[in-house]
Amino acid sequence: MTSRVTFVSPATSPSLRRARFYDGDSIDDTGTARARAGAGSLSVPAHVLVSPSARCRQTASALGLDGGETPELAGLDVGRWRGRTLEAVAAAEPEAVAHWLTDPCSAPHGGESVQVLCERVSRWLEGAGAFEGRVLAVVEPEVVRAAITQALDLPATVFWRLDVPPLTVTELSGRAGRWNLRLGRPLGVPDVDWDSTTGAQGSRAR
Repeated sequence: MTSRVTFVSPATSPSLRRARFYDGDSIDDTGTARARAGAGSLSVPAHVLVSPSARCRQTASALGLDGGETPELAGLDVGRWRGRTLEAVAAAEPEAVAHWLTDPCSAPHGGESVQVLCERVSRWLEGAGAFEGRVLAVVEPEVVRAAITQALDLPATVFWRLDVPPLTVTELSGRAGRWNLRLGRPLGVPDVDWDSTTGAQGSRAR
């Protein structure tokens, strides 16, 4: 049985616009409007999962989705850096930030390392095949990064080189632990099925 997991990144919030480590703030009016406008481009999933954060819950709601919070898909815990801008932290702790961005096992903020996040998401992916039907998960951008690195067996050092813009869709499909990646597309672009070998596309049943 082929497993299909669709990840949607959250809408914009003040912390995102200010390059501030997420501190639990709500999505802004622009993000809400964009999510509502793109809701119709998503196929109806069999299961909806949501990262346990305000912006993911609110994004799911704006998309017309009702899903359960999934702790395994929580965002990266940045410890005492929460709510601070990257610029401010880099100015105060340049060596710590440099080490954190280059060593996936580093957690100078006292929270969670990138490596630990990737392992957590990897364990979730291993169990994703147990779901019957399509899974749609509204998750933090770093969860999408972790899922990609694990699905493609990439080293965790590439984590920060993967950009996940707000309200983009990234899809994984596969079986027996082998995943294919469909790179992120913005909401509002029609959803289509594709053949990963030939690239042929066709309309996806809603």
